[in-house]
Amino acid sequence: MTTHRLDALPLRPELRGKSPYGAPQLDVPVRLNTNENPYPLPEPLVARIAERVREAARDLNRYPDRDAVELRTALAAYLSREGYEVTAAQVWAANGSNEVIQQLLQVFGGPGRLAIGFEPSYSMHGLIARGTSTEWVSGPRRADFTIDTEAAVAALATHRPDVVFITSPNNPTGTAVDRETVIALHDAAQALKPTVVVADEAYVEFSHTGSLLPLLEGRPLLVISRTMSKAFGAAGLRLGYLAADPAVVDAVQLVRLPYHLSAVTQATALAALEHTDTLLGYVEQLKAERDRIVTELTGLGFEVTPSDANFVQFGVFDGPGGAQAAWRYLLDRGVLVRDNGVPGRLRVSTGTPAENDAFLDAVRGLKKEHSA
Repeated sequence: MTTHRLDALPLRPELRGKSPYGAPQLDVPVRLNTNENPYPLPEPLVARIAERVREAARDLNRYPDRDAVELRTALAAYLSREGYEVTAAQVWAANGSNEVIQQLLQVFGGPGRLAIGFEPSYSMHGLIARGTSTEWVSGPRRADFTIDTEAAVAALATHRPDVVFITSPNNPTGTAVDRETVIALHDAAQALKPTVVVADEAYVEFSHTGSLLPLLEGRPLLVISRTMSKAFGAAGLRLGYLAADPAVVDAVQLVRLPYHLSAVTQATALAALEHTDTLLGYVEQLKAERDRIVTELTGLGFEVTPSDANFVQFGVFDGPGGAQAAWRYLLDRGVLVRDNGVPGRLRVSTGTPAENDAFLDAVRGLKKEHSA
């Protein structure tokens, strides 16, 4: 059998030298590196999932509903709880929000087109852009990781993007983007040419400020991207969705794979949506724990980025080894956090109270050692 190295394969030029997305998956007592919801699904929901999947299994010889009408209707009802009415025609669902983003870039990006995001931010935006042959440009952020509206508008004028990504709350920094900034960027982009503006709200249920959903009114090229991985504690489900003008929903169906959402996925997501109130109760617990972590880290003298997500960015580690050495110190004490490549900083996901206690104990030791 003849084998080749990756760099010997006839890859597309924009993929050469790139690494796949991923975080370390290590067997340690406390894993706080992938922003998962730490609470297992409650037993009544597990039982309801089993019931719905059993029902779906009777028809697995048939293709699933390719338009996922029941699921999209339930997602629209969930979104409408937030005070802005959303219809099923405005909702589309896919295998995780990454597939939603991929479909948007397949439709509105591609060769000869350009997408922009404001980094540091969710790295998959750029990775998926390159995977769809869309040129990617990194826009500016301030030193405090907020978006400088004036500088961002200038970047739009320079690059004239076809797709704009605004991540709120932002990953990995946790910062939310205020509505005025989103409106300003949206309007500046539209003044140049018709531009799809994607507000990635994967963590919005944890935010202090609420969703950007009401901004959909009168903005047919604004898209809100969401996920069930975080607030619903269903990372293993892989269910993402968007809300937008019905024409955008029609557009992404031009590139969706046939029957892309399995009957089992749809059944499981529907069961989870039946237990929304219980699952959002866990969100409230996580928000309180997140705020506790922020308070504790600040009290220890760390520089902490204000967080509207279920994670906290902290630092600054500028001593020997920097953030990587701090990451290793915590790992050696059984706590896995994320080194996201933001200079001098680490990111910790919010866990259970016991997991957070273990993290804080380890970080106190880290602080003591650095202060010695």
